[in-house]
Amino acid sequence: MLPCRPIRTPRYAAALFSLLIACGMLLASAPAQAQALNSQQDSVTTQQLTVRLLVPPVQLYPGQAFNAGLEFQIAPGWHIYWINAGDSGEPPAVQWTLPTGVTAGSLQYPPPTRLPLGPLMDFGYQNHVVLPIAFKVASNFHPKSSQVPLTANISWLVCQNVCLPGQATLHITRTALTAAPSNPTINTAARQSIAAFLAKMPRPLPPDAIARFKPTAHGFHLAVRLGHKVTHAEFFPLDFTVIANAAPQKTTPTRNGFILNLTRDESLTTPPKHLHGVLEIPGYPAYLINAPAGPLPTQPAPAFSLTAVLGAMGLALLGGIILNLMPCVFPVLFIKGLALVQSSQHDRRSMRAHGWIYTAGIVLSFWVILSVLLILRAAGQQLGWGFQFQSPVMLALLAMLFFFLGLSLAGQFEIGLSLTSVGGALAQKQGYAGSFFTGVLAMVVATPCTAPFMGPAIGYALAHSAFTSFCVFTTLGLGLALPYLLLVYFPGWARLLPRPGAWMEILKQAFSIPIFGAAIWLTWLYAENAGSTALLTLLAAFLLLAIAGWFLGRWPAKITSTITAVLVIAAAIALPSYAATALPPPSRSSSKSAAQTNWQPYTQALLQQYLSQGKPVFVDFTADWCLSCQVNQRVVLDNPDVQRRLANSGVELLKADWTRHDPAITQALARLGRSGIPTYALYSGKPNQPPQLLPAVLTSGILLNALHSLPTTPPSPSTTTVSNSQPNQ
Repeated sequence: MLPCRPIRTPRYAAALFSLLIACGMLLASAPAQAQALNSQQDSVTTQQLTVRLLVPPVQLYPGQAFNAGLEFQIAPGWHIYWINAGDSGEPPAVQWTLPTGVTAGSLQYPPPTRLPLGPLMDFGYQNHVVLPIAFKVASNFHPKSSQVPLTANISWLVCQNVCLPGQATLHITRTALTAAPSNPTINTAARQSIAAFLAKMPRPLPPDAIARFKPTAHGFHLAVRLGHKVTHAEFFPLDFTVIANAAPQKTTPTRNGFILNLTRDESLTTPPKHLHGVLEIPGYPAYLINAPAGPLPTQPAPAFSLTAVLGAMGLALLGGIILNLMPCVFPVLFIKGLALVQSSQHDRRSMRAHGWIYTAGIVLSFWVILSVLLILRAAGQQLGWGFQFQSPVMLALLAMLFFFLGLSLAGQFEIGLSLTSVGGALAQKQGYAGSFFTGVLAMVVATPCTAPFMGPAIGYALAHSAFTSFCVFTTLGLGLALPYLLLVYFPGWARLLPRPGAWMEILKQAFSIPIFGAAIWLTWLYAENAGSTALLTLLAAFLLLAIAGWFLGRWPAKITSTITAVLVIAAAIALPSYAATALPPPSRSSSKSAAQTNWQPYTQALLQQYLSQGKPVFVDFTADWCLSCQVNQRVVLDNPDVQRRLANSGVELLKADWTRHDPAITQALARLGRSGIPTYALYSGKPNQPPQLLPAVLTSGILLNALHSLPTTPPSPSTTTVSNSQPNQ
């Protein structure tokens, strides 16, 4: 008799339902099994799935270690099973026949999905999955022939409304060598397929995270503290008959994590000592947990402190004022400088109105950004200050905006000239609208920079209530607008501005130079995020914008030319926006100046590995779009004296590249009380000692003094090898 799906629930309805499935399986499984049996090749195909043996290296040699995999391509509507299949089912299994000296580890199972089937709940995979396997070749590997086979006897259960067991014998032949080749041959496609699922493998909780559970009348409360709010999570048990698999799992967010309400399996009589399983949180890696019973790790919301809020608002005000001096805001200051010259002869009331409208544009933009941050964080996402510069689409839109604005300043056309026929009143509104959107632009381009005092203020704001966040962000916006407000409120300063004249046209054209410079910088950022192929579409969009500007300048104030320009601009916007979303992002290059030293990519596991060894660690949180980071990199971190001191200090150097959205880096910043970059953290290597946070405006003296305060440690080897392999289940 063919194997039936084991029933793991005592409920009568579930048992009856599974009995019907088993009957269907008995009728349909025999042909499928015969179809898949004894297939002497590296893949086999049935009507329900294709299973393939993936072995990336073409040669086997002594001391080699690599990852292979079983790839399942599953027909729509069908599924196979996780290591814990749920209420019924069986996971795939494999038995190996290997050459002497070659060993294979156990199958690794990526995180599953929930598969409801009537009153049952199974755990498994649909569409496509690769189950990785770690292989090792012994150092004394001596093959008897130049070609050796790797043979896998595979069995599986594939289900829809009926279940069909299958099995196959797959083999693949590899060249055996007695020593490692100078240039090994690799099946790149197979390696990439395996790597994609290895990256999804559950990893241990971060060292500062806590998971515990507490029995309740009907089940368990599983509480996890991760350092950030989580609104949705799912728990997949690795132990059988502990929880009711089909019961809903209600997620209750807490300030630092979440609490899952789990229902106990009806057959469970004794509460378990641990809840062992996999946690899946949308937007984050899967975590492997083994939560003991104990007090739930809840953390109350911080008490409201008026002194702390006022202190954060004071830092935000200073940071906003200093932000006017940062290179990110210079192009917008040129625009406002031109507006001040043009309005220097206006009456005081009009100038003040423009000042407050400019301020409103800044403050409202800060509110919009904060609202997006709060909404997305409530949905479980992790974002920080400057998150919009991690979006290639946003970078393309900003680059096109600056390019189009530069064309206008250079004299190709006049923005708003087609509206002059409507009348003087509308033209006056156009002027106020210009002040408002200049404020919006000032806020947008200010986000790549984090001025001094801004980091602690923003970190404090985002870690507290929405009311506190709005207070701090409002003060930050007022600080950014304050210099212009002071100028319009002190007419004596305004009278120092020159009188309007013909020279203003020359000055306006000269102001197009920094605007085009900003467009070039944004174009480079877009290419770094979207790739060279997408860059071609952005350059083509610039050409279309130039054509649209020509229409507006050649036939000003004409409805036909305006409509034509709008259509051309729409096509220009569509080109790079589509390319940024449709094309795969390029791999991050290792050719940056940071990679020429001993910098390594940041991971929380690597940081904890060094700290557990007592090594000091310096972490640079940076991004390509952060101008302050790039200035600090060129002036300080690339300084030969600083590099020499870093190399001789024994400090491990980690680069946390936030150019693209990375939840792990966002979480690390949140743990440091920061939400933006640049951020520099220097860990002494002493147990439980918090890191020293260096200022956002870094100098060689500040960094060298911080290094001098560390305990003496021997220098690190120049070639540090770190294992990033995922743990097996």
